[in-house]
Amino acid sequence: MSALDRDGVAELVVAWQGSHGRNHLPWQQTRDPYRVWLSEIMLQQTQVTTVLDYYARFLVRFPDVAALARADQDEVMGLWSGLGYYTRARNLHRCAQQVVVEHGGSFPRTAEMLATLPGIGRSTAGAIAAFCFSERVPILDANVRRVLTRFLGFEKDLASSGNERLLWNEAESLLPQRNLLTAMPRYTQGLMDLGASICTPRAPRCGQCPLTNRCVAAKGGDPERYPVKTRRLARRSESWQLLVLRSSGGRVWLQRRPSVGIWAGMHCVPVFADSTSLRGYVASLGDASRISCNELQPFLHVLTHRDLHLHPVVVTGSIPNQPTEEGAWFGVDEWASIGLPAPIRKLLDSMQAQLW
Repeated sequence: MSALDRDGVAELVVAWQGSHGRNHLPWQQTRDPYRVWLSEIMLQQTQVTTVLDYYARFLVRFPDVAALARADQDEVMGLWSGLGYYTRARNLHRCAQQVVVEHGGSFPRTAEMLATLPGIGRSTAGAIAAFCFSERVPILDANVRRVLTRFLGFEKDLASSGNERLLWNEAESLLPQRNLLTAMPRYTQGLMDLGASICTPRAPRCGQCPLTNRCVAAKGGDPERYPVKTRRLARRSESWQLLVLRSSGGRVWLQRRPSVGIWAGMHCVPVFADSTSLRGYVASLGDASRISCNELQPFLHVLTHRDLHLHPVVVTGSIPNQPTEEGAWFGVDEWASIGLPAPIRKLLDSMQAQLW
């Protein structure tokens, strides 16, 4: 791409964002790094329409970083339940605590320092620094990566970390040079907006893009070939047996998932790899004549790179023996406020409404 095609690109994006971009979102009306950080973490791999309600609820309960840092992790996970990618919530809590303890409750003002905090990678750090402090730093989230690779005709395989670094360098070279106080937030938002609404993965609307006359991909007529990334994570399927233990008093047995893996650290019903293991465990609970066992309709839960085939088995009645040392009985009023994976919460809510 010629220097002439690059010249003034930032100004084009800034102007387009002011007249055509998204300017109504609640986190766009502030330079408070707590609110911007919260929105950036929630928006990772999640649609804006989904985030809006969660964002509002979080701010009601945790109006500032100190309030979030003081919170119990279960309450944070409970409010997050349904947003998915739960590592984000755990890192959110850890990050708030670190900001309070190590930075006196104020977020660092540079992308370099922000990137040292839990759950904040280079792109998120750049977004916070650009939006809140007008620092001249690039971002490369999925939308921006797509816009820039198409605009530049960047054909190198981004499965390579070396090529990823080259794209970061290219992104930095295109940043605004003047009026950074206003230009950096608007340019950063403009690239995000272009990727979300115009330069989409499929059937991009090149005719509505302010960069179309300079864009290598648009002029080549095949924008969907960018970005190039050959290494893909293969999808896997797993079958899980879910044991829903309900006491005679209507409480449900929940225990924490392991600290790594799917639904790490969240409360969940016991999970078994096969029905034989589940039945053996149920037999160990005591007199079979005092309990009943009912298999519910299996259902599918889709994760980013995993298909979970979930098979709920409900055991009710008088359970003589404590299921395990690691766990506790929870009533419906209690499970509503703790961190449960979305499909488990949906299952329990459905059973509460239909069966109990």
